[in-house]
Amino acid sequence: MDLPHGPVAAQVWSVNVGRLKLFLLDTNTERNTAEDRKITYQLYGGDLEMRLKQEILLGIGGYRTLEAMGLVPTVYHRNEGHSAFLGLERVVRLMETRKLSFREAKVLASASLIFTTHTPVAAGHDYFSPGLIERYFSAYIQRLGISSSEFLGLGRQNPANASEDFCMTVLALRLASFSNGVSKLHGEVSRRMWSNLWQGVLESEVPIRHVTNGVHFRSWVSFEMNQLYDRYLGPKWREEPADSALWGRAQSVPAAELWRTHERRRERLVAYTRQRLRAQFLSRGAPKAEIDEAEEVLSPDALTIGFARRFASYKRANLLIRNPERLVRILNNPAHPVQIIYAGKAHPHDDNGKQLIAAIIELARRPEFRRKIVFLENYDVTVARYMVQGCDVWLNTPLRPFEASGTSGMKAQANGVLNFSTLDGWWDEAWELGIRHNAEIGWAIGRGETYSDFSRQDDVEADALYDLLEGEIVPAFYARRADGLPMKWISRMKASIAILCPEFNMHRMVKQYTNEYYMVAHNRYLDLGAEDGSKAKALTAWLSRVEAAWPRLRVESVEDSVHEVDLGGKVQLSVRVFLDSLTPDDVVVESLVGRVSADGEITDFAASSMQACKQSSPGSYTFQCAIQPKVGSGLYGYAVRVLPSHPSARNRFLPGLILWAGNCAAKPH
Repeated sequence: MDLPHGPVAAQVWSVNVGRLKLFLLDTNTERNTAEDRKITYQLYGGDLEMRLKQEILLGIGGYRTLEAMGLVPTVYHRNEGHSAFLGLERVVRLMETRKLSFREAKVLASASLIFTTHTPVAAGHDYFSPGLIERYFSAYIQRLGISSSEFLGLGRQNPANASEDFCMTVLALRLASFSNGVSKLHGEVSRRMWSNLWQGVLESEVPIRHVTNGVHFRSWVSFEMNQLYDRYLGPKWREEPADSALWGRAQSVPAAELWRTHERRRERLVAYTRQRLRAQFLSRGAPKAEIDEAEEVLSPDALTIGFARRFASYKRANLLIRNPERLVRILNNPAHPVQIIYAGKAHPHDDNGKQLIAAIIELARRPEFRRKIVFLENYDVTVARYMVQGCDVWLNTPLRPFEASGTSGMKAQANGVLNFSTLDGWWDEAWELGIRHNAEIGWAIGRGETYSDFSRQDDVEADALYDLLEGEIVPAFYARRADGLPMKWISRMKASIAILCPEFNMHRMVKQYTNEYYMVAHNRYLDLGAEDGSKAKALTAWLSRVEAAWPRLRVESVEDSVHEVDLGGKVQLSVRVFLDSLTPDDVVVESLVGRVSADGEITDFAASSMQACKQSSPGSYTFQCAIQPKVGSGLYGYAVRVLPSHPSARNRFLPGLILWAGNCAAKPH
């Protein structure tokens, strides 16, 4: 790659991961300067300029790596904005190999680009100053044949705002034909976060969908649970983990066998934790008494709560310890003891996260918590496996709606561990599934409320957490039959496995991406690129014509029938639209009809296309429709909008191209 100070080379490593190959880029080679060798040294190290170099390497270098190896994908899936520059390299290479203009190559490249955002926190997205971008991309801009302002506009929510920084997520969204979040709730949050890119489009219709994450069961399910599933579900659970009928057989697993299997995993977790804790004490030169005490922490029989993840502030690792006096009563109940295992790491630059870890370690050293709370350092895959396989309760306390998805709880539930979480990320969907099945699958902290005062929210949800522990979770764990089985707990374990496993697995996720994204993008790219890109060129020419005419379009009049609709009645609408040089074939005129709420907004609306019936005058056309509202009678409102329409266009909503009638009965919500 050519950077401002000269060329930078990357060597490529190939790693076999199961049946797949993972290619890694590495600038630590003698061909590079000492400074450039550091580009791939640390993921989150260095300043913004180092970050930009890393993202140029990942996106542009990543594309060139595949090309150098003779791999020619038809679809590129970019996860998070870090790799967004790949889209630009895709455009450049199509311009050079297909002899296309920038706009033609952009249209064709877009067909093959998929983008997944993972971050619902504004601060988690990368922004670079215009000056820094221009310094690193001046030569690249010349290759694209566009101006610096047009290039910078690709990464701005408002392309005309010269003072706005360049955002990698905006670049990725602008270039992609398919964009999604990683859970249903995260899809909603993402549409709200990035709605400014589609000014005038209703938030619910912003073209960002969702594909909820999943986990690879064979990487996380314990050997003992593997054997149990083989016996009662059959071996197909490994290859067909999205089969709900297969997982329904979990209800037939004998209670005693399921519980004994789980108890063995808890015993191993406690033994491993003691061993790991002893190693921690030895490494820091702790006194012999403290090292010996590591052999006595935790109990193999006590209710064990696990909390392991990145220690980002919004994940609220300290929520459980917010009221130490109340917590100590819960943990030290002689009849119903409870213990907590923490593990995780903070981002190198996240001082708040580091302080959370320090607070937990300090609390664990207090005499009343000394053998009840453990923090495991150097969190890695091994620690994660022991914890998701051996805990009784998996605790997750993110501040809604800042958890994009979360997957640790999915790994835990696949092992029969019960989730205890705020309704955020994947657990919001899981909880809905439980309600739909009228089943108890775990516990929810709160009902999905959000507060403007985060401190107040912490207080309320910490109290709810303690109440559930004292009132439901601990009693359910220790309510045993004569044979020692906690039947209510086991019933929840079975329901969690049967209902959640078919949904929150990697197979379902990959199948969804394949059917709804990859194959659609593949076929569309081949279609637009066929015959020297004739369809891509035609779509580009149409788009240029529409963009030129759009500022002159206007809705001239709207006529309607009465809004008090009798049961079975219809709403009659007639609209006259001035299309300038465009024709009715270039647009779709839609009516949105729905009930009018107390504050005058249309709710539960349905969009219907209106038919062009005549040309009223040069450039003016009349569109009509008759709509029967979906539900009963009452006060209905409507709105009318004009959108561009082309058979080869992927999205109905194109940035800046939407026209609303200004004199309708209500506004959509």
